[in-house]
Amino acid sequence: MPELFEGDFEQSGAGVRMTMLDSAAGATVRRATFFGEPPALGFLAFTEAWERFSYYGMTGLLVLYMSQALFTPAHIGNIAGFATFRAGLEAVFGPMGTVALASQIYGLYTGLVYFTPIFGGWIADRFIGRRSAVMMGAILMSAGHIAMAFDASFLLALVLLVVGCGLLKGNISTQVGELYTEDDATGRTRAFSIFSMAINVGAVTGPLACGLLAQIFGWHAGFGLAGILMLIALATYTAGYRLLQEEAPKPRVRTAHAPLSRRDWITIGALIVVVLLTIPHSITYYQNSNIGLVWIAKNVDLNVRGFHIPVAWFNSIDPFVSILSVPPLFALWKYQASRGGEPGEIAKIAIGAFIAAAANFLLVAAGLIGGRAWGLFPVLYNVLLGIAFIYQWPTLLALVSRMAPEKVKATMMGGVFLSLSLANTTMGWLGGLYETMSPTAFWALNVAIATAGGFVALALKPVLERLLNVAAE
Repeated sequence: MPELFEGDFEQSGAGVRMTMLDSAAGATVRRATFFGEPPALGFLAFTEAWERFSYYGMTGLLVLYMSQALFTPAHIGNIAGFATFRAGLEAVFGPMGTVALASQIYGLYTGLVYFTPIFGGWIADRFIGRRSAVMMGAILMSAGHIAMAFDASFLLALVLLVVGCGLLKGNISTQVGELYTEDDATGRTRAFSIFSMAINVGAVTGPLACGLLAQIFGWHAGFGLAGILMLIALATYTAGYRLLQEEAPKPRVRTAHAPLSRRDWITIGALIVVVLLTIPHSITYYQNSNIGLVWIAKNVDLNVRGFHIPVAWFNSIDPFVSILSVPPLFALWKYQASRGGEPGEIAKIAIGAFIAAAANFLLVAAGLIGGRAWGLFPVLYNVLLGIAFIYQWPTLLALVSRMAPEKVKATMMGGVFLSLSLANTTMGWLGGLYETMSPTAFWALNVAIATAGGFVALALKPVLERLLNVAAE
């Protein structure tokens, strides 16, 4: 992880203060900062931490809630508009049982969560501004969590959460960058390091807290905690609202730009192929929050000394491992680089796919052994997925941000997140096959998907690297 403290800063209590000289009066003025950064970053980071806490806490329960409770005969008839909605899904994807239906809805929900920020950014840029967009998004997400507490408003809850996340997610990240001048690359790096840490803290703690509460007091207690945390996120952002200055949105004026060169188009084409190569890995990675939880609930011995481990807790492992694995992996890559053997970006993406395949193979092995699986199997499964994530996702972002032509850099970065939308939607459809296959065959299919993605990446690596190197020159 990048260092959080740089320059002449003095730590004081929970925060940091920077000493500045007032040139006019000759007096020393102490201005409060957040770890040496603008105070507004603190409000943005804590807003994101509470929002991610809420999001991952809710998604850690969602598939289990649908398959074990909401879609049972006693409850499914209470969902407003569900019969029509289900008929529409089955007209496209075919008849679905309880688990397949839960998987398909989860895949569509998470797919839309990664798709709608494009429209949220456009609405903020053209009409309402980023501050108002984030506020509106937080309000809609809070309403969505409240609606989740009732059977009748389940579909409405998902719509509110998707739209709210679309307005909040991309715009709050953009606000982090806007705290710094265009030439302050170091400041932006520090800020996004702090911001990313807030995301990871929320991703780890959300499933732990909401999962435990749901197990002790029922599903709606877990969803209720997610709603409370989202309200805290809204309150946090409101408290820092005045610090987030921005210009009013202005209509875009069309200006003439030089057309993209042939070399630019070659680069764009190569990067699109690289992004597509990551989809098989993403499909098998995100299955851990979908059928992975269904499999654990049914096939793993979760009792430890009289305590029943909440299934949602397993969703905290891979983000926690992702945090812990960064320093040793950076050290490994530095060591490899010193000997001229550090894998390139496309090779790292392939390695990530192979590690994801190995993670899924552990569940195949658990099925072949038979009986109730040891808890060690899903733990190691998520540990490997956390390492695979570091090999693939940051590497992909770094490659696209470095190589994409300046004129289309933002569009290409948006395309990276669209790949997650496609991967999650496909993951939901693939999860529907779980009802018609044995668990061992299902996880073997995921092994095959990730492995194929890794080998295709290796096969295309020489061509893609040659194209990208030519563009760089």
